[in-house]
Amino acid sequence: MRALFKHPAFRNPSVLIGGGLLLVLLLLAIAAPLLASADPAAIAPRFRLRAPSEQFFMGTDGLGRDVFSRAMYGARVSLLVAACVAAIALSVGLVIGLLAGYLRWLDGIVMRAMDGLMAIPGILLAIALVSLSGASLITVIVAIMVPEIPRVARLVRSVVLSIREEPYVEAAIGLGTPLRKILVQHVLPNTIAPLIVQGTYICASAMLTEAILSFLGAGLSSEVPTWGNIISEGRAVFQRAPWIIFFPGGLLAVTVLAINILGDGLRDTLDPRLQKRLGGVR
Repeated sequence: MRALFKHPAFRNPSVLIGGGLLLVLLLLAIAAPLLASADPAAIAPRFRLRAPSEQFFMGTDGLGRDVFSRAMYGARVSLLVAACVAAIALSVGLVIGLLAGYLRWLDGIVMRAMDGLMAIPGILLAIALVSLSGASLITVIVAIMVPEIPRVARLVRSVVLSIREEPYVEAAIGLGTPLRKILVQHVLPNTIAPLIVQGTYICASAMLTEAILSFLGAGLSSEVPTWGNIISEGRAVFQRAPWIIFFPGGLLAVTVLAINILGDGLRDTLDPRLQKRLGGVR
């Protein structure tokens, strides 16, 4: 564990700032049941559209529900969707990219299919998938994940195409090393760094897409507290109660910003070619 914290990444300001902000938001989401001042689904008409106060830290919405409680529980949904989308997209894209990059006969077939998926705007594809299957947490995760797989596959493929021409890989092939062993021992380790960076950007994109789907009414049910749902419900009374949109929108912006800062820091630390270029400029 001590050796882990000595890694150069922990000396990068972007990693520390982005990771610190993300850790705070993650802790807030985990502690939502303890921090929430009320049931996020509890309707209280007598408290409707109350401005932020000591009793209601972020005010209330049109049904008298506590915006702070709904925002804290909404963080859970957004972070869960982001983590699941990134994990599944990276896993599936890694397998596709490894096989397409190493097996030349499979490359053309798989990459044309990936190009076809990338030709469709991600948000439109997500809306279509949710509309066909019905809105649920699993459906939303799958709908957001599918457009991300081609990007991961192309990234891994580009790494594999350069690695498979290296002398040590050619030597392994000449010695009759099984394909599985070559991919796992020689090719896979070189994809870890770019995948970690790509995973952070997928998380940020997934959170925004989930919020867009909820805002458009194509995401999770309005009864489920998500940042997108809260913002969508607040637009009708925005001029009278702007806090309904301001607070969950601010949390979404800060979370996406933290993830992007973390991703930039990891890219600067884990990409040796970028470090060499920066060193040359200096």
